[in-house]
Amino acid sequence: MARTIFENIVIQKFEEATTLAFCQYTPIRFFEILYIEKGSGTIIINNHKVTYEDNQLYILIPSDQYNLEIETATTLSAIKFLYSFFNNASVNDNLTERKEWFKRIETILHSANRTSHLNIHYNVDQSSLHALFTVLCNEYNEENLKNEVVLKSTLHTILHIISRNVSFVSSKMASSKIQDIINYIHYNIYDTERLTIKELANQFYISENYISQYFKSKMNIGLKKYILNYKLKLAETRLKYTDLTITEIAQELGFTDSSHLDKTFLSYKGITAKAYQNSLQTTS
Repeated sequence: MARTIFENIVIQKFEEATTLAFCQYTPIRFFEILYIEKGSGTIIINNHKVTYEDNQLYILIPSDQYNLEIETATTLSAIKFLYSFFNNASVNDNLTERKEWFKRIETILHSANRTSHLNIHYNVDQSSLHALFTVLCNEYNEENLKNEVVLKSTLHTILHIISRNVSFVSSKMASSKIQDIINYIHYNIYDTERLTIKELANQFYISENYISQYFKSKMNIGLKKYILNYKLKLAETRLKYTDLTITEIAQELGFTDSSHLDKTFLSYKGITAKAYQNSLQTTS
C-alpha cells in the first residue's frame, strides 16, 4: 500500500475519561491540537495550570508537556503530528505536499497563545469544529473507513478554521488595522510581491510615504524589519523541525540563495543558518 501522510499523524479520542495515562507519542510529537468536547478540570501545560471546560481547544508545540487533572468525566480528541511527518521522508513522498502541510501548521505555531485555550470568535466555527472532529475521529479510528481523501479534507478544514481564529490572539492593540496588516503579512509571507510597500499601501489604503511610519508607531519596529524577522523565525523553525536544506529554505522564504540566508541569519541569531543546523544535529 502506498505510504500515506496519516502514518505520521496520530488521532485519538477519549470518551468520558476520568484519568489519562501518559501518552507514548509525546516525546515524538511535533505539534498537537487538543479539543475538549465536554468535561471540566485543569490542564497543566509546562507547569502552568489552566481550568478547562466544554468546547475548548488547545495548541501544543514540540517542547510542551501537559497532563489533565480531571474533575468531571471528559471527552476529548487529540491530533498529533509526529516529527517523522516532516523528516526522513521516503523517496515516494510528495515533498510539495509536506511543505504545504508545514505552512498550514506554522501559522498556528507562531500565533497561538498557549497559556490558555484558543478563543473561537465565531459561533459557526465552534459548531463546525465540533462536527469536523467527530468526522475526523470516526473516519480515522474505523478501519473499514479510513479514507485518506476524507481525512485530508477534514483536517485541512480544521487547520484553516484554527488559523483564522489564532490571528486574533496576539493583539491587545487598540487599532484593528495594524492587526489586519500583521495577519496579511503572515498569510502572504511566501509571496514577496504582495509584501512590497506599494502593495501594502494599496491593500490598506495608506499612503506609500506613511505606511512604514504608521507601522513603526504601532509596533515599535520597522515594517521591513518585521517582515524579515518573521521570515527568519520561520527559517529557524524549519532548521529545527524539518530536513529541508539551507538552499530549499532560502528559496521558500525569498532569499537570494543559501549564502544570503546564512548572512542574514547571522545578524538575527549570532550564528549562520548552516552552523545553527549543524549544532542541532550535534545535540540530537
